Amino acid sequence: MTQRSLILTRALLANAAHAQVLKDPQWQAWLDSGRTAELTQAAQVRLSAQPDDAQAAVALALAAADEGLPARLDAVLKPVQACADRQPAQAVCFYALGTVQGVQAMSGGMMAGMRLAGKVKDNLSRAVEMDPMLFEARQALSQFYLVAPGVAGGSISKAKELAAAAQAKQPEHAKLLRAQIALHDKQWPEAERELLSLRTGDDKSLAVELRQSWAQLGTAYFGDKQFPKARGVFEQLMRDAPTQALGPYGMARVMTETAQPDEAIKLLERARALEGADKLPIDHRLGIALLAKGDRPAAKLALERFVVSKKPNPRNLEDARKRLAELS
Repeated sequence: MTQRSLILTRALLANAAHAQVLKDPQWQAWLDSGRTAELTQAAQVRLSAQPDDAQAAVALALAAADEGLPARLDAVLKPVQACADRQPAQAVCFYALGTVQGVQAMSGGMMAGMRLAGKVKDNLSRAVEMDPMLFEARQALSQFYLVAPGVAGGSISKAKELAAAAQAKQPEHAKLLRAQIALHDKQWPEAERELLSLRTGDDKSLAVELRQSWAQLGTAYFGDKQFPKARGVFEQLMRDAPTQALGPYGMARVMTETAQPDEAIKLLERARALEGADKLPIDHRLGIALLAKGDRPAAKLALERFVVSKKPNPRNLEDARKRLAELS
């Protein structure tokens, strides 16, 4: 999977996990907390009793997108497509359909990506046209434009148009879109300015996306070897979102890279107990930190846990297997 594919997959999954599109508060809470088993069961029961229930179809689709498992994605495609066909006025149906197809495109390799790209763009575009205030669809479409290659419909200018169109009625959301465009263009200071100026109010979805964008900026600074700046971003994340794993996880990477493995290990163990930990390759990073410390047996155990985990990222998995081979 290419870096572009990974970025779009994460964007789609983040939207799927946190979009405020489910009317039932309990269903939304399950989705936000990653409790997709409970959500799937409840949605299946309702869909069995009411086959034309749009919310049930959307819930099944977003839960499957959050899990990212090919079999689950295939299973929900039919009901969410039926949702879009039967209820063409429901923007959320097209958003959910585009999200599922997007995850399939990004996880299925280059051929699948090219085959599905047009459908992803069309369904997300239709969702935005039908409900311009459905920011989750606008953001997902913006990420598509930023990440997809030009031959598949990618367009930075289109992403900028989406941000500009949000300015009048959703100015804070527009800031987030501009920040994400700046991140794509490697304009780190510009992205930071937009994020610092953003006020989420009581919009939980926007708060989640702001947190994700800060993490992306910290990771960008880290990748650019600007470790003091990366540290500052992750420290802020730990202060602003103490219940989330993103902050200590990112800080642990900085500590490992700056020869502070003991601190990195503590931070990773802290991250493991926080929300969102199941979506981060914590054991992979723990193995690397333990290797930096010189504890080869413990590092081997951590890496072995990672390679048999539920959904290891392909790039992390390749590195973990390589390190395990060197430890054998």
